Parts: sequence; structure tokens; C-alpha cells
Amino acid sequence: MTTKPILALCALAVSFACAQAGELPRLVQKDGRHALVVDGQPFIMLGVQAHNSSNYPAALAKVWAAVKDAHANTLEIPVAWEQIEPVEGKFDFSYVDTLVAEARRNQVRLVLLWFGTWKNTGPAYTPEWVKFDNQRFPRMIDKDGKNSYCLSPLGAQTVKADSKAFAALMGHLKQIDGAERTVIMVQVENEVGTYGTVRDFGPQAEAAFRQPVPAAVLARKKPPVPGAAGGSWSEVYGPYADEYFHAYAIASHIEQVAKAGRAVYDLPMYVNNALRDPVEPMAPWKGNFASGGPGYDVIDIYKAAAPHIDVVAPDIYLPESNKVAATLEQFKRRDNALFVPEMGNAQAYARYVYQILGRGAIGVSPFGVDYADYSNYPLGSKLKDKTMAEPFGKIYEAFRPMAPQWARWALEGRTDGLAETEARTPQSLKFKGWDIKASFREWQLGGQPDPAHITDSPPGTESPSGGVAVAQIGDNEFILFGQHVRIHLEATGANAGKPYMYARVEEGHFDAQGQWVMERNWNGDQTDHGLNFTGQPVTLKVRMGSY
Repeated sequence: MTTKPILALCALAVSFACAQAGELPRLVQKDGRHALVVDGQPFIMLGVQAHNSSNYPAALAKVWAAVKDAHANTLEIPVAWEQIEPVEGKFDFSYVDTLVAEARRNQVRLVLLWFGTWKNTGPAYTPEWVKFDNQRFPRMIDKDGKNSYCLSPLGAQTVKADSKAFAALMGHLKQIDGAERTVIMVQVENEVGTYGTVRDFGPQAEAAFRQPVPAAVLARKKPPVPGAAGGSWSEVYGPYADEYFHAYAIASHIEQVAKAGRAVYDLPMYVNNALRDPVEPMAPWKGNFASGGPGYDVIDIYKAAAPHIDVVAPDIYLPESNKVAATLEQFKRRDNALFVPEMGNAQAYARYVYQILGRGAIGVSPFGVDYADYSNYPLGSKLKDKTMAEPFGKIYEAFRPMAPQWARWALEGRTDGLAETEARTPQSLKFKGWDIKASFREWQLGGQPDPAHITDSPPGTESPSGGVAVAQIGDNEFILFGQHVRIHLEATGANAGKPYMYARVEEGHFDAQGQWVMERNWNGDQTDHGLNFTGQPVTLKVRMGSY
């Protein structure tokens, strides 16, 4: 490693060391890249999310067992409004107390999911005194004048009651967890938006729709209508006006809730999104996604309307590799940390962990990882036991020791990653002076492609399963972390045209102090045919040399 990268990493380490160990979790950014800091140190959430109905003390034993098998360091789990305020003004935090205490015993951090006014766009998790009082807590009105299932984002009493309950939750968290900080992040609402109608058409909404677009929105979301510098939503945003207005209305509600909570206890907060098709050409809403939700096309509106929300995050239940790649590209922004709080828990999704970590995400979490007798197939796995958690557990277990160091590298812009596509074709990643070439479904010994008499494929590669995350830690030095992939390094840039070879290829791991521990050196057959990662995730430290 050259002196310059060492100095850069040391400077970054000093900046983290200057943070107080007792400070609250927070997000930091450098040159448009992001890191989550917990107890003064960078932290990557290697998470799992429990099922929607596992948020009760009696259900938690089956959750912790799955968390352990997945080797997760973070559990995402709901706290429902109906659960903590079944009677208006009377709060019951007994479940929260049990959850936090058991998380500490299991040495797991928590991300709480506030199921308030909206859960998957609906009011199912609101208390009964909210659900059935349309006068006080109005529902949206569709174009035909009929009540929608969805609560209106413009209901003043709705947002007031939601904010009050959320602030009470955050106040209780501060009381029981302000010192230990087991809870490191909070999701505000869940997969908001509306199906079946593009926006609220009630009298209050209609009056607001005719008002000028707020300046904060105009500053971020440029109009598609030529020459429209200001005016009503229709005048500025034309055919997108209904969706964009609805996004602003929902984001404004969320802002009030988040602001009330953070005024009491200032934890990082985010919203999650049920995706519209990420590769479909952009077009106005036509019933094909939850209008008003924080999709990639309205991130700017959410940033304008909800400054107390740190991250807009995608929930990925689209298994196709091109859609996953597009989603990561759309949500990884200079003003938005990449975080995947939900992902399918089927084995096919496990390989995307390499791509997500390589892209510098602050966290990733498959959904439905607990041993309740429930499967979220076809969005995820059919399995409901340890075999469901294992594909993610192998990756998390191998990656956890270097996660703090990886977060530093990612903040410095030193990482990238890829996952095998359905086409099984080779891919490459570009780094300073070197390209990382990845190929798949190849036996460890032999050329490329395999000899003609070899007609079968290595075990475990029947379907796409390969991936690699790469960190460049010096001009000619890399950390490679992967499985089911063959890697070659090719000289480029200043190294192009020079003969080169491996100087050293070490298999090993990082210890608790962040120091590299070599387990063995690869040479001979293990390097002559590329660096071949099999079904078990492996970490290599590779140094190249030229002559």
C-alpha cells in the first residue's frame, strides 16, 4: 500500500475517533458518499426484518433464533400504533421494553418500523379509534367522490394524533435506551402511497392542488413543462401533477411525524418504498404503482418536503438482476445514502448482498427472516426454517469482522460490487490502474472456457449465485470478498502495457481490532487459473506487481 492511501484512511479514522462514543447514531457524508456512525464508529447494518406480526413478546423467541442463524447484527421489527396506544392518550410500551431488553441480551441492534397512519398504504395498524372515525380521521376521496381505503395525508387530526403517538414512542426510547443506544434508526410509516387513485380529490385536497407549487419543491424538482417556472401543480408538472402533489402531501405528513419524534429523541430516520418498475420508461401514473410513495422519480420532492427524513430507501422484491442494478443506481445519490431495508429472502437474492455492499450501502436486510410458521413466497422464499436464513448467514458471518473497515473504505469511494446476472455473462469493475474481471459457472482448475468434455457445472451454480465485493486499499492492493465467481485482474491506466503478476494472494479475515489476519497464501493451482471463489464466502487480500 502506498503512503497516500494510508494517510487518507488514518485521517478518516481520526475523524471517527473524535466522535464521542456516547453520541447518538448519525449519518455522515463525504463527497456525496455516506456512512452510518454508531457509538462513534462506522456501522453497516447486516440486517434481517421480521414478519409483520412478529412484533409481540410471545413471538420474539422465533425471531431471535433466525437472527442468530443469519449472523445479523441488526433486527428490523415493527412497532404498531395500535399496539402502543389502543386507547387514545393511554400508552403501553411493555412490548418495546421487552424487545429492547431481549435485543441487548442477543447483542443485536434494532431498527424500529413505525406502523402508524400507513402500512403498505393502508391504515390497518392504526388503533380502532382511528380506523373507524372518518369524520375525525378522513379517508381520501377518489375522482368519483367515493371514500378510498387510504387515510388522507391532509387530515389535520390524523397527523396530529400520529405525531403525538410517535413522539411518545421516541420519548420512551430515550428514557430506556438513551444511554445504550440499542435502537439505531427508525422507519417512519411503511411503504406509503395509494393504489387505485392517483391522489386525494376531496375538497381540501382540491383547494391545495390549485395552490402554487412550494418554492422548496421547485428548487429540487424541475418541471417537465417547458418554461414553467412557477404556478399550480398542473401548470408546472403537467401530466405528472397528480402524482407529484400526492407525494408532497404524504411527505409533508411524514415530515410532521418525524419532526415531532426527533424533537424528543434525535435518531436517524428513513422512509421505504414499494418500487415502481425501475426499468420501465418514465410515464405518468396509470395504476401501476403506489402513487405518492417515495419512488425514485419523486425523491427530490420528499427531500424538499421532509428534511427530517435522512434516507429514502428501496424495498427490492424484483429478482431480475437488471432491475436490482437499476434500483441501486436510482437510490444511491449524493443526497441520499443507499440502504436496502427490505429484500426478498429467497436464495436468489443473497448474491445481491455483494453488489449492495460494494456500492457503499449503509445496510441491507432480507425480509421475513424469522421462524414463525409463515412464508412470504412468491415475494421471497418458500422456506420457513434455518435453510431460509443460511444463504444470507454465510455472507454476513464472513463479512461482519471487516464491516467497520469496509464502511470507511466505502466512505472514501474505494469499493464496488457486482452480482451474477441471469445471462451468466462475464462482468467487470473499474478501479485505479486495474480492472476486476468476473466470470461464473467455471470449475476451479482449467482455462476459460472449460474444456469441451466438461459438460456439467460446479455444484451450487445451477441458478445465478455468484457475487463479489471489492475494495481498493492501495494503488495495487485489493480486498476481494465473494463466492461462486472467478476473478482476474487486468492492468489498465498507468499500469497498462507492463507485464504483471500476483505479488501475494492471502486468504484471511479481519480481527476485532480491524487488523488483517492471514490464514494461508494462495499460489500455484489456486492462482494460475484466476482467483476462484466457491460456495463458501471467502476474503482475499491481493497485491499486484509489475516487472
